[in-house]
Amino acid sequence: MSAPTVRMAGRCFYQLYKLSNSAGRTAAGKTGIRLFSGALVEHAAGPWRLLGAACVQRLAVISEDQRPLEARFSELMHQMELERSLMSDHELRLLDDKERLRRRQAVDYDSEEEEEADRDQDIVLTQDLEDAWEQRLKLFATQPRTRGEVDARVERSDRWLAEPLLLLTQQEVGPERLWLLPQTPWEGGETLKTTAQRALSSTPGLDLQTVFLGSAPCGLYKYRLPRSVRGSEGVTGVKVFFFKAVLRGPLPPPAPSSLWVRKSELKDYLKPSYLDKIRPFLLDL
Repeated sequence: MSAPTVRMAGRCFYQLYKLSNSAGRTAAGKTGIRLFSGALVEHAAGPWRLLGAACVQRLAVISEDQRPLEARFSELMHQMELERSLMSDHELRLLDDKERLRRRQAVDYDSEEEEEADRDQDIVLTQDLEDAWEQRLKLFATQPRTRGEVDARVERSDRWLAEPLLLLTQQEVGPERLWLLPQTPWEGGETLKTTAQRALSSTPGLDLQTVFLGSAPCGLYKYRLPRSVRGSEGVTGVKVFFFKAVLRGPLPPPAPSSLWVRKSELKDYLKPSYLDKIRPFLLDL
């Protein structure tokens, strides 16, 4: 029973081997095989020029302002916690001080017995502690959540701390200078993720600590070149593969030809067709 099974399995593997060899020869004759997460072949012949782009976001640094419903719910939870909570050490100490004051005001108060019990410890009344804490609270000042002058400067990465920001760089595309995600052409021997990382590191003035979220592209934007350009360059159009990344470490200083913009501000800098392709994978964290 085992011999026929072995022969059938061997025949299947042989057929798969022939199919894979013929498919490989056909693909190699037309275009180079491109892998997103592995190594690339030496060339990628075809009518499309490939680019890798980095979608770098600075996530929110502080929490958002509470909505009215969230504020009411927070107050309700705080009131429930207060009603169900036990007394803290400070509250117990307040009761102890009140009891000690009551004993001192009593007719049968024995001062020697009280002094014997408190001889080995310094007596600090809770009211004195509260006065000291009140003075420290007056010296504490919180930073404002919104800073008009800083938030208005789109080249700064520390603006609008309660909202995520997206990095844009100004690049030359033909005769135009456009605001785009950092991008650069793919080169043989590298993955598209490596291309996106190189686009980020080769941007002048930018020194970022980033973490890329995976090795597969999160989006694609393609467009056809004008017919006058196709003949001279031998390409039909351009395909831009986007890779998501988040900013880590300290916030970088302003850099030339780069902006940090909110999601609501993207329409002021990006073309509508380009914006429609990157809006679905932007993180709202």
